[in-house]
Amino acid sequence: MIQRLLTNHVLANLTFLLVLVVGAIGYGQLPRQQDPTINFNWLAITTALPGAAAEDVERQVTNPLEEALRTIPDTMFVSSNSRENVSSLLIRFKDIDSRTYDKRVQSVRRELSNAEDELPELASSPFVLEITSANAFPTVTLAVVGTANDENLRRQAFAIRQDLERLNGVDRVDPIGLHRPELQVRFDPERLAGQGLSPVQLADAVALWFRDIAAGRVSVEEQAWLVRLIGREPDADALKQLPLVGLDRHLRLADLAEVRQARRDPRQLARVNGRPAVLMSVMKQGDANTLALVARVQDYLHSRNRLGVQTGVELILIDDQTIPTRNAIRVMQTNALIGLSLVLLVAWLFLGLRIALLTAIGIPFILAGTFLVLWVGGETLNVVVLLGVVIVLGMLVDDAVVVVESIYYRLNRGSAPLDACLGAIAEVGRPVLSAVLTTMAAFLPLMLLPGILGQFMKVIPMVVSLALAISLLEAFWMLPAHVLAARVRFHRHSRGARFRRRMARRLQRLYLRYLLKAMRHPWLTFGLIGSLFLAALLSLALGLIRMDFFASDPLRLFYITLEMPAHTRVQDTQAKVQQLERIVRAHLDHDEIRAIAGYGGQKFTDREPLFGDHYGQLLVGLRPKPPDGREVAEIIDSLRQPVASLPGPLNLTFLTLAGGPPVSRPISIKVRGNEVDEVTRAARALQQMLTEIEGVTDIGNDAGGGRMALTLTPDYEAIIQAGLDPLQVLRTLNLLVDGELVADLQHQGQKLEIRVQAKAARLTDIRQLLDFQLPGPAGATPLSQLVHAEHRQSQANIRHYNFRRAITVEASLAEGGPDTLTANRLIKERWDRQYQARFANIDLDFSGELDDIQQSLDAMGRLFLLGVGVMYLILGTQFNSYFQPLLILATVPMAFTGVVFGLLLSNNPLSLYTLYGVVALAGIAVNSAIVLISAANQRRQAGMGLLHATLFAARRRLIPILITSLTTIAGLFSLATGLAGHSLVWGPVATAIVWGLSVSTLLTLFAIPLLYRQFNQ
Repeated sequence: MIQRLLTNHVLANLTFLLVLVVGAIGYGQLPRQQDPTINFNWLAITTALPGAAAEDVERQVTNPLEEALRTIPDTMFVSSNSRENVSSLLIRFKDIDSRTYDKRVQSVRRELSNAEDELPELASSPFVLEITSANAFPTVTLAVVGTANDENLRRQAFAIRQDLERLNGVDRVDPIGLHRPELQVRFDPERLAGQGLSPVQLADAVALWFRDIAAGRVSVEEQAWLVRLIGREPDADALKQLPLVGLDRHLRLADLAEVRQARRDPRQLARVNGRPAVLMSVMKQGDANTLALVARVQDYLHSRNRLGVQTGVELILIDDQTIPTRNAIRVMQTNALIGLSLVLLVAWLFLGLRIALLTAIGIPFILAGTFLVLWVGGETLNVVVLLGVVIVLGMLVDDAVVVVESIYYRLNRGSAPLDACLGAIAEVGRPVLSAVLTTMAAFLPLMLLPGILGQFMKVIPMVVSLALAISLLEAFWMLPAHVLAARVRFHRHSRGARFRRRMARRLQRLYLRYLLKAMRHPWLTFGLIGSLFLAALLSLALGLIRMDFFASDPLRLFYITLEMPAHTRVQDTQAKVQQLERIVRAHLDHDEIRAIAGYGGQKFTDREPLFGDHYGQLLVGLRPKPPDGREVAEIIDSLRQPVASLPGPLNLTFLTLAGGPPVSRPISIKVRGNEVDEVTRAARALQQMLTEIEGVTDIGNDAGGGRMALTLTPDYEAIIQAGLDPLQVLRTLNLLVDGELVADLQHQGQKLEIRVQAKAARLTDIRQLLDFQLPGPAGATPLSQLVHAEHRQSQANIRHYNFRRAITVEASLAEGGPDTLTANRLIKERWDRQYQARFANIDLDFSGELDDIQQSLDAMGRLFLLGVGVMYLILGTQFNSYFQPLLILATVPMAFTGVVFGLLLSNNPLSLYTLYGVVALAGIAVNSAIVLISAANQRRQAGMGLLHATLFAARRRLIPILITSLTTIAGLFSLATGLAGHSLVWGPVATAIVWGLSVSTLLTLFAIPLLYRQFNQ
């Protein structure tokens, strides 16, 4: 069977070409994006209650919804934020399969639907959003900029938002500064009181007229007619002429109120380059091609800007993900090409050009087959997929090199090509198969890694294992078939071939000389190897290796967030943001700035947006970094002192975004308790403590101060004595302050609401609001006599974490400062020592990045043991021995030694990605030992003595071991050294494998023969 496959050149060549062509098509069709699309198992639930304070939202909306969600299983946490007008809940589920997750989502929707009956009548239905890596962060941020913050800007921005939402690949568009249109009826309270009318009568009159009625159908002779009454009219002039019914005199709406088409009072304000703007954050769908989507948005932007004179607005691109996506993919592709070239160079040095080319052409075949399967499986082309390709690139030719070297060895000794191919497969087939299976055994368990990191990296073991499986097909079929078709002969050796033979013999003699020396002093050799391992462990214990568990590459973008006093108006916050922008522009080079956008009333965090008039934020988009340019961290450090000099804000912090899997900030501590005042005091004490720890920066919390509130309770006795309806008193207060939405209609594709509201008055004292005289049967009565008034400060945000009130204190860690684990341990120790007795009813919940680190570390340890166990099973099966697999697995601590020294010399941090590389390295490092022990066993079975079999196997397998190790190192060398661009995410993985494999290969060549001889005597 094997002979027929090898000699059927037509079948082999056509299969080869088919896979190449279809694989190339699949590669071209794979959607491009920076990171893989993963489901975070997060649900965001938003419910609006117009006009409500944070305390009212908590009591009337958040508490009933949380009560409904208490019984939902598999939740990791439930957090909530009650603020003015809006309740937000965030649910994170545990690591569950997609089918179970869908069931939990349906359970959440069902419980929310059941809880709607308990919500106030004015509350909206809860809106549920499933958060993924695609829709959590903007793919494109653009601004619609106008000459004034007027109706034209609003209309144009609304139309642009609709156009963007219709683009293929767009999930949603979140605007900042886009205000809803309204027909506003602004009545004069004094004129209304002079006519003896209440605001409620006016509102009811507008609601009475402003309605449409479908009267039904009537037959006229043989025709059917529909009868409709149209009362809703978007024209403000028509609304002014409405008569007020139920009065003993004729009055029109225009006699008592000003009617106009306007916009809702602004909740957020945005400016770009000093001009009024509406910001648009475009989120993509999960399977959308990032590059293609951004290209569509840019085409739309250019087409709209050509009509700028007619529309009166300009579209400006603030930020898009094409630059980091293109850069990330370019870096990985360039590293892959450099790696491929180095692999070809290594193969040429040892095997010659023809054999090297026959080996190297297998790489495009394997990659094409891999991309073909990924395309059919619905995957995307992202940096994680390309990292898997780069990791496996050097390993792709490992099995082919062992096979072709065996063929080369036989051809050099005069064997016929077919006999040489069959003999090589018979000799090395089983060890090659075992080597590939052990590598797959190390990688495949990593697909079980839990958490966001596991989902993010899951595709790597899939890509590696898939490519290795295809490489077996190439090594055992395509490669021998190509050697036969090429009619490779070595009857006449070229000068290069003779040089390679001399070089190989010199290496073998040199190696045997030192190996014999080591064999004469085996325990000294073991002691030296053990000392290196202990030195590696000591380096870790002493903290000589820099720790950065989620080391990541920052995007060329950052935010500066300011928090003003709670009573600040959004207009004043926006003015302060403009001052901040001027400071930033003065300290940045013009060539560094791509765009700067500022907005008030909202701030983005690493988890969710926060709203409030006193929040402001500056988005600074940077151009790609030139060779001599500054890093994002350097720019931020240069801005800290000038920005801190800005007077007014209570707090100023910086926020950066980074590539790689999303994580929260290194320090994220939930201060939980039952009493608001105690939780607030404890959070302040914690923040003060953090300022005393060196290396902790950008300290803040998510509480926010509330504004002053006038809290009113009805005086029921006074209301009854005045002959008034209690509901009339309550509605009057609403109409005097926020107004009442009495009707709505669809106009120009959007909802137009009718708001009846008192004209804005200049109040010098909040008590003047209660001077309004409410008419009744017993005469007019001031509102101050109908209610009890209390002045106190309200809360801007009321947060719960796992159903208890909480304030989250967060901070970042400066480069060179303590790592996440050390910082959190230090904080906990100080809190327990200094504050726990003072705040006995408070508990601190250390979560965020710390949770993800601990979860990943625990799982990696278990998966490492699982991988080693599967490798032992495979090796025990091949060698039919309980002991020899243990000799092979001794290479794993040798590889770990190399990883530690590599990180120490390269100054790369020890991150979770590095540990990922260490686990993967376990399967790579054993390959050399497998072929070495396999060759020794074959010699002993042929009757050779133990010492001679050991030396023969070492000499015979030296060149294949060097080639396979060097090709793997060559494939990752560019990424590890940053020849084509540095990456804090993927560089340490490559560094771990390169250094670990280099040291383990060197030690394996001496330790394994010694162990084999020592324990077989």
